[in-house]
Amino acid sequence: MIPGLSVVVPALDAAASLQGTIGALLGLPAEVVVVDGGSRDGTAEIARGSGARVVAAPRGRGTQLAAGIAAAQGPWLLLLHADTRLATGWEDAVRVAMRDPGRAAYFRFALDDDAPAARRLERAVAWRCRALALPYGDQGLLIHRDLLDAVGGVRPLPLMEDVDLVRRIGRARLVALDVAAVTSAARWRRDGYLRRSARNLTCLSLWFVGVAPDRIRKIYAGRAA
Repeated sequence: MIPGLSVVVPALDAAASLQGTIGALLGLPAEVVVVDGGSRDGTAEIARGSGARVVAAPRGRGTQLAAGIAAAQGPWLLLLHADTRLATGWEDAVRVAMRDPGRAAYFRFALDDDAPAARRLERAVAWRCRALALPYGDQGLLIHRDLLDAVGGVRPLPLMEDVDLVRRIGRARLVALDVAAVTSAARWRRDGYLRRSARNLTCLSLWFVGVAPDRIRKIYAGRAA
């Protein structure tokens, strides 16, 4: 067990992946909190059956994360997506990172796909993290509650809550961990690597020029803004 560590997982209709995500954690965090945003596929039941505590919150990753953080008991928080599994060795890396409560840490982005396009995307994300200090939520984020409070917490945004948070944390307080956070490639296989990556880049660009998150969410979801 890692004393003082609470893992917060926002979930919505995540039954297909959640058990694997929690299974990679069991026995090591002091607490796993799954925040259900109104799933209809048995997500909450799977979470409870896997040993997690379940809380309910209005749909929206920022809103769900904020609710999970409020419910969690540990001083250290690991924010993790429901379709992301931490690779072997994550616990040792986290223990080392927890020695410095003044900095937040994120994992190396990886996809569970052998396609060359997946490797290209992984390299692009690695560049983005090095050059722009912009890890996304699917890389996980380990942060002490005091630091999170100091930067204003997780804002209840419908989208881009991860970019909003890491921008407020800032490059000097971000540490890259050399352990993979393996995310499901199902969305990229469904939408196409090029199309989905272009959509993500468009959303990021719109965020930086000040477009409202609700409008960005519609574009992300493939609906007319």
